[in-house]
Formats: sequence, structure tokens, C-alpha cells
Amino acid sequence: MGRDPRQRVGQDGEDAACAELRRRGYEILARRYRTRRGEIDIVAREGRTVVFVEVKTRADDRFGGGAAAVTWRKQRTIAMVATEFLERTGAGNVPCRFDVVVVSRGTPPRLEVFTNAFGG
Repeated sequence: MGRDPRQRVGQDGEDAACAELRRRGYEILARRYRTRRGEIDIVAREGRTVVFVEVKTRADDRFGGGAAAVTWRKQRTIAMVATEFLERTGAGNVPCRFDVVVVSRGTPPRLEVFTNAFGG
């Protein structure tokens, strides 16, 4: 049985985001990091900074685009999961930030990386 087409779109977007982040020098630490509170699409490191990345893949801007989909509620969830990640890995004393990668589908896809997109 095949996966939901939306999952495939999301997976493709995350793959493209990881490739772009690696190109920019990020080290990917985890993908789809899950806890009972929620999920973070990508956990990466840029230098000493741990970066929690939300990826939004969109075919168009009909509903405000990908960046608009990272609501305050989603930001709060990501921040709680990020706190758990830092506690579990013992990385609580390192700088961290939250980035958003918006992937606009096309050939090739267009990516926008918003560094330090929100505070936790």
C-alpha cells in the first residue's frame, strides 16, 4: 500500500531542505525527531549552534505560503520538543535557534531559508 501523497510531498520537501542546509554547511543531526509532544522536521548544527528546522512544502501561495503556516501554536510545540531534545542529548548549554525552510514545488524546487525565524 502506498503512502499518502501529502506525506510524499513532505518527504520530498525535507529531502530538498536537507540538501540545501548541507550546501550551506549545516550538519544534519536528526530528521523527524518525535516525542509525545510533537515532531521537529530537522535538527541540525551550524558551527556550535543547534538549529531546529521546520520545513513547509507548498505547491503555491494560495493559503499564505509556507512561512505563514508556522503559527504561534506550531512554534510553541517546536520549542517544547526542542527543549526535550536538548535535555535528552545533554546539549542544554549550547546556543540554539529556530529556522524555517519553505520549499516551493517546481522543477527545480525553490527554497527559502529563514534563519532565526522565531524565538522559543
